[in-house]
Amino acid sequence: MKLLSTGLSALIIGVGLFTAPAFAQDKGTIGIAMPTKSSARWISDGNSMVEQFKAAGYATDLQYAEDDIPNQLAQIENMITKEVDALVIAAIDGTTLSNALANAAALDIPVIAYDRLIRDSGDVDYYATFDNFKVGVQQASSLVSGLEARYPDVSPWNVELFGGSPDDNNAYFFYDGAMSVLQPLIDSGKISVKSGQLGMDTVGTLRWDGAVAQARMDNLLSAHYTDATVQGVLSPYDGLSIGILSSLKGVGYGSGGQPMPIVTGQDAEVPSVKSILAGEQYSTVFKDTRELARVTVGMVQALLEGGEPEINDTKTYDNGVKVVPSYLLEPVSVDESNWEEILIGSGYYTKDQVQ
Repeated sequence: MKLLSTGLSALIIGVGLFTAPAFAQDKGTIGIAMPTKSSARWISDGNSMVEQFKAAGYATDLQYAEDDIPNQLAQIENMITKEVDALVIAAIDGTTLSNALANAAALDIPVIAYDRLIRDSGDVDYYATFDNFKVGVQQASSLVSGLEARYPDVSPWNVELFGGSPDDNNAYFFYDGAMSVLQPLIDSGKISVKSGQLGMDTVGTLRWDGAVAQARMDNLLSAHYTDATVQGVLSPYDGLSIGILSSLKGVGYGSGGQPMPIVTGQDAEVPSVKSILAGEQYSTVFKDTRELARVTVGMVQALLEGGEPEINDTKTYDNGVKVVPSYLLEPVSVDESNWEEILIGSGYYTKDQVQ
């Protein structure tokens, strides 16, 4: 790996002319490729990494591709051409980067897959993410708890399922984790999926698009619930949840004595936290992007400075070419009972932001 240092920096340090921040960014430049600014969590991810890389002495080249695959590929190729010292990539489509990453490997540029696994490439060095199967387990467990609390006398519960984007490897882990909880209840008859729509090939939502989720929920309600009531919706992401809730409210749920179905989510985005406080969305899953950035920065530092990256998983994430050594962080389920402790107490948000 390329180790960058300068005699000038050494001289400055030696004579004590400046404090450390004066020569932050001496160590090289890290290319950071993020998928989109349309989701607040990716903005937070990008800002956290820039801040932490700067504190560690690295400059950054942060690019957002606005969910355009060719745009992200061009951004990454440009970073490689500029010979950044490492790449951190949250891929839009984790199957499209093999040739670019081969070029990075040829220049000895290490690659960290960030939150989303990059598939079909042997040139991914490490993966930093959350325990994505556990995210799905937490979503489904919260869904069931909400159903028990809000609809104790209803049997079976009518539940519809939504999945994430089929080109995002995480979406399958979320769905599989959720179904590990829900499938036994479906099999026993405790939960009914009236539409019959199960499986990621059917319930996936391309690009995590809330408008697509809203349109699908509209269709489900008109096709299967004109003479029935839906009690719950498994949603894997807050941006989908907001669209689903709009559809439900559009046909009278949450008003006129018609309870709002239990709707889950993920990422603890501000609109969804406000929705939880308003009694609409039931829960979300909090993933502290500051911690994910910390782990990622630590991995890059180790790779560039001769250390050993911190990992805690060497079995789970097979990208089709190799099992990518990974660090998995713990997600936290958040609802009305603990939002203040988790989100405000941790300093992630202030009360003014969500109330």
